[in-house]
Amino acid sequence: MKRITTMILILIAAILSLSAQENKWEFDAKIGVNIGGTSPIPLPEEIRKIESYSPQFAPTIEATATRWISGRWGISCGLRAEKRAMSTHAQVKNYRTEIIGEGGNKLRGNWTGDVHTSCDNLYLTIPVQAVYRLNKSFDFSGGLFFSYLLNGSFDGYVNDGYLRKDNPTGDKIVFDKENRGTYDFSDEINSFSWGVQAAAHWNTSDRVKLSAQLAWGVNELFKSDFKTISFSMYPIYLNIAAGYRF
Repeated sequence: MKRITTMILILIAAILSLSAQENKWEFDAKIGVNIGGTSPIPLPEEIRKIESYSPQFAPTIEATATRWISGRWGISCGLRAEKRAMSTHAQVKNYRTEIIGEGGNKLRGNWTGDVHTSCDNLYLTIPVQAVYRLNKSFDFSGGLFFSYLLNGSFDGYVNDGYLRKDNPTGDKIVFDKENRGTYDFSDEINSFSWGVQAAAHWNTSDRVKLSAQLAWGVNELFKSDFKTISFSMYPIYLNIAAGYRF
């Protein structure tokens, strides 16, 4: 994270030096937080009930340059370091997975019972957007983002249920509330993520702005050859940020 922060500070310094040369350019830096999760859309029939959902602390830091091409329209590009993190507890039925038993042996099959999941990923993201200035106070933007995974985890445990080994009618292996089977699919996370995003920006003064941005991943979280989980999952996050315009 320290190296990423240094890169963004260098970018901010570079765009500040350019801002004095061309008044059609606008530059800002933002810090914020992501709130959301990674989820199948829509929820598959295997997930019977969401018992709990908890967003984890997911900070963001971003530098953006906007080139105004008319009085109201512009194009922006930036560099953002961001975390996308959450934890969930769900009740599932015939949920295909692979767990690690108490003896360290891997068991693959269909799980019925409770699933506890934690997802915590760090990305370096490049957003590219069209910007519309409604008036002095409000801007709106929309476009694409492209992210590279720097560090990621997707793991958790199952309990209070049973696993049908290999298939839905296989041998039944019971786990009670105290007996957990863990899983870890961190190595299967796709290193590249892209999607669409849209934002509203409130310019509270000539220098300070507040932003709300929704980002929706288009490609799925896991690699294409990962088949242990039978459904696709996508990141959906709302970013709330405060920025300073140079």
